[in-house]
Amino acid sequence: MKGQVTAPLVGSMASSHIFKIMFVNQGKVYEVYARKVGQGRLFGFIEVEELVFGERSTVVLDPGEERIKSEFSGVKCTMLPMHSILRIDEVKKQGVSKVSTFEGNNVSAFPMSMYTPANDPGAKK
Repeated sequence: MKGQVTAPLVGSMASSHIFKIMFVNQGKVYEVYARKVGQGRLFGFIEVEELVFGERSTVVLDPGEERIKSEFSGVKCTMLPMHSILRIDEVKKQGVSKVSTFEGNNVSAFPMSMYTPANDPGAKK
């Protein structure tokens, strides 16, 4: 079952459903669509396979989507660090892949512990 979403995340994965993945990369927010998303083979990574882009048969081309398409051309599987992922949604219809600036106002980092076990003042010695 490598590269597929496990049952708790997606009840039954129909072939018509795709996933919208939003993640941060080099100060920008990427929004891409893929058919398979799952727990990575490497600890702390999410595998994203079978990226989906708009058809070339359309007359109007979106330069943002073309940039993402060229960046991921030839990529069979990409592994994204868990901490860079903002959101994963299962959607019925594909949207337009895009890159936008990271504003930082709407996203907060997970709270980090101020004390590690070695520095915990309440720890017994």
